[in-house]
Order: sequence, then structure tokens, then C-alpha cells
Amino acid sequence: MNHSDFFPLLDEFQIEIPSWGFADTGTRFGKFTQNAAASTIEEKLEDAGLVHRLSGACPTVAVHVLWDFKAGIDPSETARIAAQNGVQIGSINPNLFQDQIYKFGSCTSPNEAARQEATQHVLDCIEIGRATGSDLLSFWFADGTNYPGQDDIIARKKRMEAALKQWHDAMPETMTMLVEYKPFEPAFYHTDIADWGMAAYFARKAGPRAKVLVDTGHHLPGANIEHIVAFLLDEEMLGGFHFNDRKYADDDLTLGSIDPYAVFRIFHEIRSAADRGTDVSKVAYMIDQSHNLKPKIEAMLQTVVTAQELYLKACLVDREKLANFQGKMDIVGAEETLRKAFYADVNPILCAWRESKGLPLDPLKTLRESDEIARREGERPQGRAARGEVAGGGYA
Repeated sequence: MNHSDFFPLLDEFQIEIPSWGFADTGTRFGKFTQNAAASTIEEKLEDAGLVHRLSGACPTVAVHVLWDFKAGIDPSETARIAAQNGVQIGSINPNLFQDQIYKFGSCTSPNEAARQEATQHVLDCIEIGRATGSDLLSFWFADGTNYPGQDDIIARKKRMEAALKQWHDAMPETMTMLVEYKPFEPAFYHTDIADWGMAAYFARKAGPRAKVLVDTGHHLPGANIEHIVAFLLDEEMLGGFHFNDRKYADDDLTLGSIDPYAVFRIFHEIRSAADRGTDVSKVAYMIDQSHNLKPKIEAMLQTVVTAQELYLKACLVDREKLANFQGKMDIVGAEETLRKAFYADVNPILCAWRESKGLPLDPLKTLRESDEIARREGERPQGRAARGEVAGGGYA
């Protein structure tokens, strides 16, 4: 195949980057600051626009409502600022875990006041989505319990069902609900949406425009994530991803930094599903990482470039040959077909695609050789000091 044969696949591979990935973040033990980190939504969108200009692959930015939208500010103004930076507002992420009222959960809490506050917050988020032109409402819940007997598990299940159904029905017809899952943290005894099966169940109960969001870090050790992805694709329940990598648990490391072969295998299942006729065009590829130590913009661009490389490797798999080996029960032949694609050098194809788009052939090198980071380091600390701020909004 010619290099240009892969251009349409690269064109359609668009990756949403998170606003919070440009802000100062940390761990439960503390937040680590960087001079160039963004502290306002304007700065976050400026950084996201730079990543998109260099990569040509990140036209939308995920936003976190409590961190990115100020009271009294028209959300459409945020959409206008995004457009000025060459990007659009992507998924709307409600914050149902930060306020003290959510100490015992949000929509599953036994506290009716907490449930009411969660509902109003989500309805406000839906209106923000209307105003900004977003078509995704993305949920992650910290809801769960820490001790046996703390609350009734089935009562919490029914509260979750009712809330998601109410919110699904309140969304505009153009919006899709994404339901994320996580086996533990911050709830350590039971989490209300603990795995992909529960997420799929709740999504189906919510309505036809609710799908499952797979965060690659949200699995117990040894989980076969590509198996989950293949299953959800075949059931038409895969809504999207939060891509990151991990060594131990939900470490939020940069994509492919620990196990790039695992990411390749996920992309392979997506391309296999596409070859079988499954519509994968609506699958949302999103980044969700905590760049605690790496420079924010560099880490984000490094992630996007890595994702493009691993996705393109998956596009190289000779699936006709693979099916032949599988039919003959030739395990070694089948595995070597995958390995050949994984170890292939896709840089010439990527460079040809970038050249056709007028993009830098090496986006990360171009960024590092520019003055973009130095300029931000010079401008942003003074701006923070003038506002009396210490660090930007982000999760710890």
C-alpha cells in the first residue's frame, strides 16, 4: 500500500485532550507546580490550540465544569475563546466528587440533599453543553462505600439507575452520555460502578444514547482490556476511551510509556471491528492523564504522537492473513502477524501525512525548539502573582 492509502485513517483519528492536563496537578500528598502550567481556562485553551496546531489531531478539548466555568460567565464565551485558539469544546465533565456534600456519594448518597445538588449540577452541565455545542456528557463517579454495612448496595444501585435515566432524558438529542467505571478509589470497599459490565448495565437502563467509557487505567491488575473493548464494540456499547498508562494501579501515566503493546492491541480490536462492518466512527478517543512531573504541553503532545503511531501500527495488521492463520489454528503465525505490525516503522507514513497537511514532521521536536514554553514560563507566574493565585485548577 502507498503511504497516502493511510491518510484517511489518520484524518479520522481525532483525539480529545483534557483542559485539566495543562494545569498544575499532583497526588493526594500534594500538588506540584510548574511555571508554564495553565491556571485559567483561557490559558488551557491556548495550550490545547498549540497541541492541535502541531499535531493536526486534537480539534476538541474536554472541560471540567467546576474547574473551567466561572459563575456568571456565559459558557458560549468559553466556546468563542476555544474557537479563537482553533479548537472546540468537547466532552462536558460534571464534578460530582469534590464538594463536601458528596462525602458519602453524589447520586447514590443516602443524603437526599446531596442527590438533589448532584442532579442540579448535572442539569447545569447539560445546559453548558448546549451553549458550547458539546455532544458528549462524560460521567465518572467517586460514589461507593469504604466499610461493610456502611450503606445498602442495592439501594445505591437503584439511585444510580434513576439518576442516569433522568439525566439521559434531559440531554438534547445530539448528546451522548458516557458512563465510566472504576474498581476502587476513593471508595475502597465497594464502588457503585465497579467494572465494564455494571457500566454497560447502567448505560442500557439510562437510554439509547448512553454508552460505556473505558479508562485504560481503571482496571484490576491483569485485566484483558482489549477483550473488554472487543466485547463492547460487538454489543455496540463502546462510547469512548480515557487513554493513559499505568504500572501499578490508576497511575495516570502518559500513554504507551509502560506498555505500548497493550495500547496497540486495543487499537487492533477497533480496526478489526471496523473491518467486520461495525461503525467505529463515533468512538471518542480522549486523553486523561496527570502530568505531575513532565512539562504539561510536551507531555500532551508526546501522548498524541504516541497514540497516532500505535493506531497506525494497528492499521498495518494484515487481517486477511491473520484470519487465515487463525482458521488453521496456527498460533505462532497469528501472533507473528500482530508482532510484525507492532514493530513496523510507521514514521515515514506519519511524516508523509504531516507534510500533506502542512504540519511539522516532528511535532515534539518543533515544540522543544520553539520559544512557546519559555514564553509561558515568563508570563504566567507574574499573572498568577497578580491574581493572588498559587496554582491552576486541576485534580490532585
